[in-house]
Amino acid sequence: MPRKKYSAEFKAEAVELVRSSSSSASAVARDLGLSPTMLNRWCREAQRSTKPVFQGSGTPRDQELARLKRELAQVRKERDFLRDAATYFAKGSS
Repeated sequence: MPRKKYSAEFKAEAVELVRSSSSSASAVARDLGLSPTMLNRWCREAQRSTKPVFQGSGTPRDQELARLKRELAQVRKERDFLRDAATYFAKGSS
C-alpha cells in the first residue's frame, strides 16, 4: 500500500483542530481518517519547533530548482549521446 502524503496546510489545520477542540486527539484523528499516533506526532512537532513546521517537499522555488536540475541532467545525457553518435558516424564515412 503506498504511503499517503499530507500537505503542510492539512497538517497545520489538523493540529489547530486538536488544540481548539474539546475532543481528544484520538477522536479528531478518527474523524479525519488518520492514525492517532500520526496526529499526536504532528502535535509534538508543532509544539517543540521554533521554525515553521510541516514544510513538506520545500517551497515552490525549491521544487522548481529540483525540476530544472533533473531537466538539465537529462539534456546533458542527450547531448553526450548525440556527440558520441556524431563521432561514431564521422569515423565510418572516412
